[in-house]
Amino acid sequence: MNIYVLVLLLVTVVWGATFPVLKLATAQLSGLEVSALRFLIAALIMLPFAIRAPRRTWKDGGILGVIVLVSYVTQAYGLQHISSNRSAFLTSLNVLMVPLLGLALGVRPTVVMLGSAVLACAGIGLMSWDGGAHLWADAATVLGALAYALDVILLARLARHHSAQGLAATQIVWMAVLGSVWMLVAAHGTNRMETLADRITPMVLLGLVYLGVVATAAMLFLQAVAQRHVTADKAALIYAMEPVFAAAFAWMWLAETLTLRAGIGGAMVVVAVVLSELPRFKPKQ
Repeated sequence: MNIYVLVLLLVTVVWGATFPVLKLATAQLSGLEVSALRFLIAALIMLPFAIRAPRRTWKDGGILGVIVLVSYVTQAYGLQHISSNRSAFLTSLNVLMVPLLGLALGVRPTVVMLGSAVLACAGIGLMSWDGGAHLWADAATVLGALAYALDVILLARLARHHSAQGLAATQIVWMAVLGSVWMLVAAHGTNRMETLADRITPMVLLGLVYLGVVATAAMLFLQAVAQRHVTADKAALIYAMEPVFAAAFAWMWLAETLTLRAGIGGAMVVVAVVLSELPRFKPKQ
């Protein structure tokens, strides 16, 4: 198996583990606070690489940083109100969105693509009837999935023009700066900044370190390395495994379970995203 495929699979495993960690952290902090703090921690690790990056890398890193920031914050917000299992399956729709966004470039969808979209929508419907639905949290999570799909497509195009360290580092620094400003603006007129230190318990701090050092700094670097050699479609297929790993970690750490109906809906989503990425065979002329 291609070594870079294995690297992306490792990235997917680590990201799957972030769902229960985020769920625990958002019990004390808002989704925006979790995101800003994890990026600040990651930025401290990656700052030496960012300082040496050229101007073009800072520009492209900024574009990716804004998109990923939106993805992470909306996902973290959603986890304040829905289970990590539900969040993982909704987030997995980014895999289906990657080829669908090709419509904006004039690519006509295949029958398989349309069928996958219908199957995914049906799966989300079953999950929504499970009693864990939350309109704004679900919508925010799907928005985060869309933002991440854009990031996968852009990263596949931009990564080959930059060093992996520089691109990941500048992206993270942009996310830290913008996320911190966003957090301060959102906290204006409240006492959230005054109580922030008290709300960061030892368990929350441990989670933030994992999210910042491992899930953000290390994984964005590995993703930038691997997607220099793996196409966006193939990378999206690998990312389809994320909800599977997320459900496993949520079961082990949070004792979360899915009802039969929600489980069937989640399985339909995974099947849909996998079907959407199967090779398209052209008929012989």
